[in-house]
Amino acid sequence: MSSMQPIAPKASLTEQVTTMIRAAIVAGEMEPGQHYSAIGISEKLGVSRTPVREALQLLEKEGIVTVAKNRGVRVNQISLEDIVEVFQLRLAIEPPAAARGVINASDADRARLVQLHEQLLQAGQTGDGRATLEADKEFHLYLLGLASNKKLDSVVGELRNLVLAHGQTTVPYARSSQELAGDREELMAAILAEDAPAAATAVRGHIMRTAQMLIRSICSRTEALVAQPFLDRLDDLIS
Repeated sequence: MSSMQPIAPKASLTEQVTTMIRAAIVAGEMEPGQHYSAIGISEKLGVSRTPVREALQLLEKEGIVTVAKNRGVRVNQISLEDIVEVFQLRLAIEPPAAARGVINASDADRARLVQLHEQLLQAGQTGDGRATLEADKEFHLYLLGLASNKKLDSVVGELRNLVLAHGQTTVPYARSSQELAGDREELMAAILAEDAPAAATAVRGHIMRTAQMLIRSICSRTEALVAQPFLDRLDDLIS
């Protein structure tokens, strides 16, 4: 598991371990349905079993893994039904949160978003899908965090992690890292213009495009799965 390298203790060791385990799952180094021992993970990371157990408990609450007594931890398999429901929720809550974030944003916040957007573009140019996804996540969570709703921050973070931690992404199947990174121009223009409705529209368009590409990508690689019925349900919560 190359994503699991020994790490130096910092303020929150549990958080670092959680990030490392999630990265290994995103990279496909920990596969759905397989069992992994907490001892083996702790040895890979060069830490004690306590932060590993705490990290696994957090990931279990997110629905990413299942911890089984005497059998270690199993990475859960996410279904297409789960993915549709995740995007239904994202479509319902992220556009208005983005609009509120634009309203609340200070000059310093807009400068930070410009910086994060540039980092996203740079990650996309490298072709590193995982780095691009992490930069994408950081950009969006910063913007949504400006809505000043901690519960929303937590829910959105978990929804994104639930999909990403299972490697369910449009990179590289439906679009390149550069295409993913570049799908922000409309949103950045709205942020800089302090146009909240336009920001909501841009976020909704981005989420919908991502959901549609992801569903089509999964169905194209899975025999007997037809995409259209799942696509038709994306707007169910807001139509």
